[in-house]
Amino acid sequence: MTFIVIIILGRHLYIDIACIVAIALIYILDAVDGFVARRQEQTTAFGAVFDIAADRVIENVFWIYFAVKGLIHVWMPIAVVARGFLTDCVRSIVLTDGKTPFEMTAILWKRALTSSRTSRFIYGIFKVLAFLLLATIPILENATQNKQFINAFSTASVVIATIAVAICLIRGFPALLDGWKYINGNIS
Repeated sequence: MTFIVIIILGRHLYIDIACIVAIALIYILDAVDGFVARRQEQTTAFGAVFDIAADRVIENVFWIYFAVKGLIHVWMPIAVVARGFLTDCVRSIVLTDGKTPFEMTAILWKRALTSSRTSRFIYGIFKVLAFLLLATIPILENATQNKQFINAFSTASVVIATIAVAICLIRGFPALLDGWKYINGNIS
């Protein structure tokens, strides 16, 4: 769905509205699949890694798309993509020790920051809100001539996106710190 949204977004008012609904649906389905897996006790290391990979693809596509469209600064997708590569590299090394990506952090506050449902929920809300708001900007530009409103809405959208990127980076930092012992163990 993500790729279809990217291909057709910006073509027509009604299609854009449908794309915004689809973006919300993409993230609702992402939340539901994890919930169902936990509820059915069907969680696996593969599922955890695959879920992270799918999340990375979806979020990176949207960050890059909105930067290409000039709706956010280019540093934002660069920061998110770099953080993703680094943390996923560390997590793949951790998997060689038989731990899932979220089991590598032993200190409680770091685990709460990186892998708790609350932390993931807060990041997810800001990320999805940013994507929904950013996707709405072109609709507003075509629907209204009120430049002040459009500028205020665009600014608010960029602020929300900046907060989402900051949360993303903050959540990745402990994984890099804790992963260092695994990297050192594999380099030595």
